[in-house]
Amino acid sequence: MSKKNRSDKNGFVFSTDPNFQFEPESNEEQSTLPPAQQQLRIRLDNKMRGGKTVTLITGFIGTEDDLQDLGKQLKNFCGTGGSAKDGEMLVQGDQRDKVLQWLIKKGYSNTKKAGG
Repeated sequence: MSKKNRSDKNGFVFSTDPNFQFEPESNEEQSTLPPAQQQLRIRLDNKMRGGKTVTLITGFIGTEDDLQDLGKQLKNFCGTGGSAKDGEMLVQGDQRDKVLQWLIKKGYSNTKKAGG
């Protein structure tokens, strides 16, 4: 899409075409898969984080609310901070073993630990 037809953060669009109508992309949330069908990947990451190490859990398919709930439960179990957004969960520090143990205990059987 050309630059002049892209919306900004406030939703305003500039176009020289008087008949132009901005149609935002429809973001339909997917229903959350059961834990046994989720294929989560756990890995250690420190890129773009100021040298801080985080445990990154990717591959979650479901609603943003369910992602937030799962992220909160993981952070509480590990006793650390973190965040959950865009289908990814971050847990501060190297918590790969704890996270894997907790996810398998909760029924996420297709979970794999990557890179170590």
